[in-house]
Amino acid sequence: MTKIFPSLLSADFMNLETEIEKLTEAGVDGLHFDVMDGQFVPNISIGFPILEALRAKTTLPIDVHLMIANPEQYIDTFCDKGADKVSVHLEATPHIHRAVQKIKAHGKEAGVVINPGTPVSQLHSILHDVDFVLVMSVNPGFGGQTFIPQAVDKIKMLDAFRTEHQLNFKIEVDGGVNDQTAQSVIEAGADWLVAGSYFFKFDAYDVALKHLKCEG
Repeated sequence: MTKIFPSLLSADFMNLETEIEKLTEAGVDGLHFDVMDGQFVPNISIGFPILEALRAKTTLPIDVHLMIANPEQYIDTFCDKGADKVSVHLEATPHIHRAVQKIKAHGKEAGVVINPGTPVSQLHSILHDVDFVLVMSVNPGFGGQTFIPQAVDKIKMLDAFRTEHQLNFKIEVDGGVNDQTAQSVIEAGADWLVAGSYFFKFDAYDVALKHLKCEG
């Protein structure tokens, strides 16, 4: 079944506790937490204090997406502050196996992320070790971008690889996900969808969920 992780960057930060309550009532599967450092991506976002505050207020799984340089330096702290899932960009570290091992050492789900310009073939050596792969369908750093359709082919390749090798990693998609693009990525093999600006434009979040799960 498709799972939806709303991206908190598009939430109302002046009323974040209320937003979390509304998301929980709507039945979301978890919260997507984007961390940007202004180096790996040209933007700066939320960090440890917000994550710690969230963890104190919700039992929903928190999916931490590290869009940062030298992620190994910060993995321990993000895990300690409340992350349930942590994903690291393949392009951000020459030691992706070490990063994945650090995440797993905390008992968290470990993911690897690829940018639109990175081919799936570069992931092959790590796919036996990860819990999920996050396919970026926009260039990371800003919300509200247009979906890059080549991401669908990447999802199909990953789905074929896990079937061939009998692996169980999940495929997550982030960027330009809406009611139009959701159908194509689900059909291609995606399991988890991250949605930000599209999701939070709805007053009723349960309606957004139905659209993204292609249920109406």
